[in-house]
Amino acid sequence: MTKLNRRELIALGLGWSALARAAGAGSMRFGFVTYLWGKDMTLPELISACEKSGLLGVELRTQHAHGVEPTLTKAQRREVRKRFEDSPVTLVGYGSNAQFHENDPEKVKYNIELTKKYIHLMHDCGGSGVKVKPNGFVKGVPHEKTIEQIGKALNVVGAYGADYGQKIRVECHGRGTSELPVMKAIMDVADHPNVYVCWNSNDVDLEGKGLEYNFNLVKDRFGDTVHVRELDRGDYPYDKLFRLFKGIGYHGWFLLEARTNPPDKVAAMIEQRKVFERLVAQA
Repeated sequence: MTKLNRRELIALGLGWSALARAAGAGSMRFGFVTYLWGKDMTLPELISACEKSGLLGVELRTQHAHGVEPTLTKAQRREVRKRFEDSPVTLVGYGSNAQFHENDPEKVKYNIELTKKYIHLMHDCGGSGVKVKPNGFVKGVPHEKTIEQIGKALNVVGAYGADYGQKIRVECHGRGTSELPVMKAIMDVADHPNVYVCWNSNDVDLEGKGLEYNFNLVKDRFGDTVHVRELDRGDYPYDKLFRLFKGIGYHGWFLLEARTNPPDKVAAMIEQRKVFERLVAQA
């Protein structure tokens, strides 16, 4: 990862920020979503894996072994913050399951309040945002109604998050709702400046008029997170995607949301980092 190890950098008085720079942190950075490779890691194990692999940013998905949940006390939240502050790993944010598509006003209200709890959690723990999602269309409900409902809910949590310095990151997710023309329609309603698109590297990105057209539909609403799968598996055109992001001067995190189950997660993370670095260099 770097010619000097962590102890040597500290001995030289360079600290964690220098370690991050030495590991290649830049405008396009590589990080980690705890789904699936990190789902069974405790928080110390997760931070250690990120340090060893050079994936120096992490989105903590809810209900995983790291245990960072809204039930944490103030003291426990301070401990989470300190663990990240004492490491080169950035707590990028939280991967929630909050969703706003359901045809039940009470469920929508519940998910808005749930998002607010995650906003407080990340504010206390030192993160910078909360990932939410649409999760498909409801049978029998006009798509336009669902799109408007999702967009309005996003404006509510976007405004709330802004008060706590937390971005709302809308993952391109769900059957029908992950389609980029639909995401654009949602974001046209969700016009609060604190609501951002989290590109999710779905096969549906390639449909219709193709990747570049779909990318351009939402490129003005990107925040600082992108989800990718294993970069050297399948036929998703990551080389083209990286060129598109580099072409708009993207500054943010590409977060690995892996699908496989390798026996050595750290070794697999290192291999993915090497692929990431190659794609960035070639973009």
